[in-house]
Amino acid sequence: MTRTMWGAFAACAVALATPVAAQQPTDTLRLAEALALAREANPMLAAARLGADAARARAPQAGAWPDPQFVFGLMNRPLAGFGTDEPMTMNTIQLTQILPWPGKLGFGEARQQALADAAQLDAAEAERQLLARVAGVYADLAAMDRSLAIMSRTRELLRDFFRVSQAMYGVGEAVQQDVLQAQVAVARMTEDLTVMEQERVAMAARLNALLGRDATVPIPGLELRPPGVELPSPDSLMVLASASRPALQAARERVRAAEAGSRQARRELYPDVMVSVGYGQRPQFDDMVSLMVGVSIPLWAGSRQLPMRREMDAMRATEDAMARDLTNETFAMLTELRADAERARALADLYATAILPQARAAVDAALSAYRVGSADYMTLVDSEMTVNRYEIELVRLAARWQRAAAQVAALVAGDTGGDR
Repeated sequence: MTRTMWGAFAACAVALATPVAAQQPTDTLRLAEALALAREANPMLAAARLGADAARARAPQAGAWPDPQFVFGLMNRPLAGFGTDEPMTMNTIQLTQILPWPGKLGFGEARQQALADAAQLDAAEAERQLLARVAGVYADLAAMDRSLAIMSRTRELLRDFFRVSQAMYGVGEAVQQDVLQAQVAVARMTEDLTVMEQERVAMAARLNALLGRDATVPIPGLELRPPGVELPSPDSLMVLASASRPALQAARERVRAAEAGSRQARRELYPDVMVSVGYGQRPQFDDMVSLMVGVSIPLWAGSRQLPMRREMDAMRATEDAMARDLTNETFAMLTELRADAERARALADLYATAILPQARAAVDAALSAYRVGSADYMTLVDSEMTVNRYEIELVRLAARWQRAAAQVAALVAGDTGGDR
């Protein structure tokens, strides 16, 4: 064997012994920092909060009395001379106030207050979902960084294999086909790296958008932690979600709002009272005062008040059905997400403790066998690509667990270990 061949074999051995963690990119943007940026700068979250503020301002409006009316008039002035010597001539002022039937304003304000509470909870739910999306995109981007590092290391190994095949071909211990296959393997890995690098650019733009930043803001390497502990059972998660998920609480508030609206609609058939007080100043005679009381007449109840009742009853039934559907959907999502997280955790443990060590041992064996001519070159390449595939899958499983755990945390409005 020539000195070049022995140098190439030594380089292969060092690369195979180097842990993947040592080749991961330097962490620059922590997950906690990214979440803080999203809370502060995401425009859609800001819009949700402003919408909740607007809904909060509607409640006192719904409970306020109608504005009183003030009227000033010149009554019974003669057209000839426009004088004030007629007994019916007077200068008048009048104040009128409508008094809604008891309960109309109270239930109206209660309805708007419940809707405002629901909007506030919707904003909290929007924040939770935003943070889950940020955590998921962050984990995917971090996995891409790790995958790029693994693929770069694999390409260097393939280049070392290529140099080995060249050296062995030079001394007549390998065929030219090995050299050509080595070149193709390096080219394919370069192609895969190019594709993933462009995918990373797109993923970084997506993360920047969630953080409320320009899409071209550079995002270097990110942190990626391994899967955490086992998540609580679906039943336990559902208990947490029922008690604290903002979306479920908002659905219950909307049911209460619909109930208040239904009770308000039943009072629309009752008449409002109008009270009017007037004062008439007669320049040539004694002044006069007036007091008038009136009521509204629900003459068109068949086309106004009664359909309003039916509308509010239907809305109450709708909100109740939507609340129950959201509860069922939340339970289904928690079950699916937990299963996804546990699948990722179990596979990651299997890959790290069993499959990857065996695959790396197979590469060592194939390299030794190829060196002495007892194995063909493609066996060596296939063994290394198997290691590459499982190493990339391992980081993808870590990202998958982080993403699922973040979504679970958003649903239960708590910490499941995925966002620490």
